[in-house]
Amino acid sequence: MSKKDYVELSKDWFDKQAPVYDEKDVILYSKYGKISCQNICDYLKNKEYKNLLDIGCGTGYLIDLLSKDSKSKFTGLDLSPKMIDECNKKKIKNSKFVVGKSDELPFEDNSFDIVTCSQSFHHYPETDKPLKEALRVLKPGGFYIISDTGVGPFKDFGVKFDNFVYRHFSKSGDCNVSYLEKMEKDMKKNGFKIVYSKKITTFIYFIVGEKE
Repeated sequence: MSKKDYVELSKDWFDKQAPVYDEKDVILYSKYGKISCQNICDYLKNKEYKNLLDIGCGTGYLIDLLSKDSKSKFTGLDLSPKMIDECNKKKIKNSKFVVGKSDELPFEDNSFDIVTCSQSFHHYPETDKPLKEALRVLKPGGFYIISDTGVGPFKDFGVKFDNFVYRHFSKSGDCNVSYLEKMEKDMKKNGFKIVYSKKITTFIYFIVGEKE
C-alpha cells in the first residue's frame, strides 16, 4: 500500500473509534495511550511552559489532564475529524483543536515550548518528516516528548516483521513501529539532543529530545 493508503486507514480507524475511545480501556483503544499520557504528565509536572502542541491528540485526553492545573495554552492536532469532535465536546480550558497531519503541521516556525506525541508515531508512514516538522515548530530550547508502543526486545527483527510483513494485514494503519534505541537515533539524525529516555513497559518507550 502507498503512504496515502496508510494515512486513510488510520483516519478511518480512529473515526470509528472516537465516540467510545476513552471508555474502552483496552489494547487497540485507549489503554496504552493512557499509560503514555500519564507518564508525559508526570514528566512535565512542575515544569514551566507557555504553550504545548500535542500531535495525534486523539480525544484530547492528554491536554485535558495537563490543563487542570495549568495556565498554559494547549493545541491538539489529529488526523481524525471525529477525534477532534470529541476534543471539542470536552470544552477544555485554554485549548484549541485542529485537524491536520504530522508531516505537514499548520503552524509557524518556533511556535511551541513543548511538542508531545503519544501512541501516534507508529501510524506515520515516514519517520524523518514528522520529526523535522516537530523540530521546526518548537522554539529553541523546547522539548519534543514521544511515548509510543514499539517492538521491545525484538528490536530489528520486530521492526522488519511489523513494518514489512504485518503492516500489509493491519486494518488500523500501523505501519512504522520502532523501539527505544532506534527512535533515539532517528531523533538525533533529525536534529534533537536526547535529554531523557526510558522504557515504561516492555513495549512502550518514552523519549525527550531538545531543540538546541
